This record gives sequence, structure tokens and C-alpha cells, in this order.
Amino acid sequence: MTDRITSRFGAYTPARDVVAGRDLTGRRAVVTGAATGIGIETARALAEAGARVTIAARKPDLAQAAVADINKTAKAPADWRMLDLADLASVRAFATGWGGEPLHLLINNAGVMACPLAYTGDGLEMQIGTNHFGHFLLGALLARVLVDGAEEARRPSRLVSLSSIGHRRSPVNFDDPHFRARPYDKWEAYGQAKTANALFAVGFDARFKDKGVRANAVMPGGIMTPLQRHMTMEEQIAMGWIDAAGKVRDGFKTPEQGASTSVWAAVGDELEDVGGLYLEDCAQAEPWSKETPWRGVLPYALDAAAADRLWALSVETTGAG
Repeated sequence: MTDRITSRFGAYTPARDVVAGRDLTGRRAVVTGAATGIGIETARALAEAGARVTIAARKPDLAQAAVADINKTAKAPADWRMLDLADLASVRAFATGWGGEPLHLLINNAGVMACPLAYTGDGLEMQIGTNHFGHFLLGALLARVLVDGAEEARRPSRLVSLSSIGHRRSPVNFDDPHFRARPYDKWEAYGQAKTANALFAVGFDARFKDKGVRANAVMPGGIMTPLQRHMTMEEQIAMGWIDAAGKVRDGFKTPEQGASTSVWAAVGDELEDVGGLYLEDCAQAEPWSKETPWRGVLPYALDAAAADRLWALSVETTGAG
């Protein structure tokens, strides 16, 4: 990859350092799932650089606390709005409530990982239903204001779709994405959802780059956040994430470090008018290999034909135009 895009930042760069010296005054951003974890650190970094950030979250108490915390240091006031990505009606309500205000940054950060088999109220398997289909509908419904944001700012707007190295667990199973005919495996379900997040960036970028909106996928790295809430301590020990005393293994990032690639994807000069990529550690990811199993991207997560197939399925599933 001789033309691989990199930056001066690395795996453990704090998100604040990525925006240091930048003035994002006048930029409007939405960050989903930003009440905790890397989402709140993503929102904080953007707000401290002057962007007006809206946290889109489903738990009012956590969202209100996050906004109060962010606004202690923000240059522009952050706010929050209700969004439950597992409920397509909630997604539509969020988009309707947004109205016609131009949007410059949409960071699809929220997610669920390794939960027991469950279905959303719309009948979608919970992980792909929340992580992908909810975010797909949100992106589709906000596409117009992202285009307006690009026209207003005279520079491309950006959509950031959070994927994971977990995508290596599975491509999208188009024959049975909701585990109706096959045994449920929580990690396979997570893997196909994270593959879908990467493919969504590919598909969105292909459709909106000529209208001034670019989209990239992000692998944030290993971080201990509420994302692990469905995992027992025994599971995390078995996977080598923590030791018997509960100490997180070396190599994991802090939430602020985990937010850095999302922030770079949102503001990095190296990515101006660039899209359809999978990013990690503030750089374009290299191809996955058995020698480095916890890094890189598999070809099926960037496959244009698969992205088109997923787009068609997503339109059919959500009713988005």
C-alpha cells in the first residue's frame, strides 16, 4: 500500500491532540451513543474545538450528565436529543426533529456487542438492527442536511461509521442476517454487524461523494467501555482482556485514545474529500493477515458489490429512499 493514507497521530494519541489548534466554530456535529465511552470523548474533543455537538442517545440521565460535563470545557454548547437506534420510529423522529439545519459531521458511534439473541421492535436481530440498520436509516434521513452542510461550508461534510476488528468474525450473511434459520452466535452476529458498518461507509460514500459528503469507517481499537456490558468477567478473562484481578491488559486504549481515530476521520486534513476507507490508529488500515490478527481490514468489508447489496437490503428493511 504505497499510497496508504497516514497521519502524524498514532494508536494512543488522545482525541484532544487531534483537534489541537483547530477552530471548528460554525461546524455542526451529531455523535450517536455519546453519553459514555469513546462517544463522549469524541463529542468532547469536537466541542472543545468549537463545534456545536448534539449527543444522540437513548438514556436521558446519562445524556444530560454527559452534556453537563462536556459543557464545562466546550467552546460551543453541546446538547442532546433522544435517539434509540433499535427503534426505527425513534430514528425517524430524530430526523424529523432535526429539521433542515445544515449538518457537517455525523459520527455513528453507538453500538451493542455480544448480546444474547434478541430482536428489535421492528423484528431485526438486535446487533445488526441497532449497529447497522438504525444507523443506515439515520444516515439516509440526514443525507440532505449533510449535503446542505457541505454547500454552506464549501467543503465536504463527513460521515464516520464505527466498525471493529470484530468484522473478521463474519461477512454479512445475506441469506439469513437475522438468525431466523441458523443457530445464533453472538460473536458472528457482532462480526456481520461490524462488517455492515464498514460496507455502509463504502455505499454511502459512493452515493454522496459527488454531492459533497464523504464517508469512512473507523476501527477505534480495544477500549474498556459500557460496550462490554453483556460479557461476564470470566469471558473477558478467557479472551485475555483482563486478568483474574480485573486489571485491563496492556495494549488497551483509554476512552480518549479510542476516540482519536473517529475525531481524525471527522477533521483530518489527510482525509479531505477522501472516502470509502477503513481507518485505524489514525491511519488507513492495512490488509488483515494471520500474522496480525487484531489489526487490518478484510476485503469483504470494503467490497463495492457487497456494499450495493447491503444498501438494497437496507432500503427494503428500513423503508428509506
